[in-house]
Amino acid sequence: MEVVQVLRMNGGLGDTSYATNSLVQRKVISMTKPITEEAITQVYRSVDAIANRFCIAELGCSSGPNTLAVAAELLSIVHQLSRSHGRQLPEFQILLNDLPGNDFNSIFHSLLPQFRAELSQQMGSKSAPCFVYGVPGSFYGRLFAANSLHFVHSSYSLMWLSEVPEGVEKWNKEEIYIGSRSPAPAINAYYNQFRQDFHTFLKCRSEEVVGGGAMVLTILGRKSDNAASKECCYIWELLALSLKEMVSEGAIDEEKLHSFNIPQYTPSPAEVKRSVEEEASFAISRLEATEIRWADCGCGDSGYESYDVAKCMRSVAEPLLVEHFGESIIDELFVKYQRILTDRMSKEETKFVNVTVSLIRRG
Repeated sequence: MEVVQVLRMNGGLGDTSYATNSLVQRKVISMTKPITEEAITQVYRSVDAIANRFCIAELGCSSGPNTLAVAAELLSIVHQLSRSHGRQLPEFQILLNDLPGNDFNSIFHSLLPQFRAELSQQMGSKSAPCFVYGVPGSFYGRLFAANSLHFVHSSYSLMWLSEVPEGVEKWNKEEIYIGSRSPAPAINAYYNQFRQDFHTFLKCRSEEVVGGGAMVLTILGRKSDNAASKECCYIWELLALSLKEMVSEGAIDEEKLHSFNIPQYTPSPAEVKRSVEEEASFAISRLEATEIRWADCGCGDSGYESYDVAKCMRSVAEPLLVEHFGESIIDELFVKYQRILTDRMSKEETKFVNVTVSLIRRG
């Protein structure tokens, strides 16, 4: 599986699209807002180069109501800071990055006009020019010119790996991700791939972010030191159960299931800290882990919570599943998945863990 070619969220605005089913991601962005505000304020006060131009990159932007949400908030903060300090507003550049399969058309056709209208209404006649660009490509490589970025934001993207770790298919046949039955070599392979990818990410951004610039990164992760802990693996284990049901019914070939692995790793705060310190281009300003309930995938209407979680996961995983198993199994798979989720969520407190790190580029 070529992850760069396959990995994307469901596009469009339909019932199974990411745009319709990304409420939990919006809530996570809201939870981390104080960290983002603190970081952007620090950048504004310490980086002289933003006098005329302020450049923001959103990495893993996807397509939906969250795509420009953080950028809008950052522009509002800079507007307030400029006014309070008696400075002229800088011109803004917003660089939206995701893999080439992302639905960039929806961003520029549906989301951008609304964003511009709201920006003009908020800032009025004092609104500064704002230029928005799409930048398709993997953030595990260089994307932007050297010393061009003042602020980088990424939420729920960096847990995705550049590739399925080598050897996992051989060692991890009973799981589709790290799970309770994953052997140590499979777990180590996942971690080593994350460590390599995150180091590459930091190295590339260190060349692009100006001295004193900042990054706020939120990664789906875990609090435990155990990479196979339930808090980070359970959501995929339940999807694996659904796939195994379809194997038992003859709808999926067993070997096909054994060769399917999710290209993801959910790190602990300690692992994130270790990688940042090893790469050494950035200083950690804040590092914390938070929790959000699976039920927050929806609007909180009990009885529909498992349905909302299943739709959320479908919007994220469907392209990977279709590429490997074909489209014909998808509807039935997620009917089974919702049934399993309903049972487990009625008996257990289920949560996602978010690891957020705020970084300052060393001068």
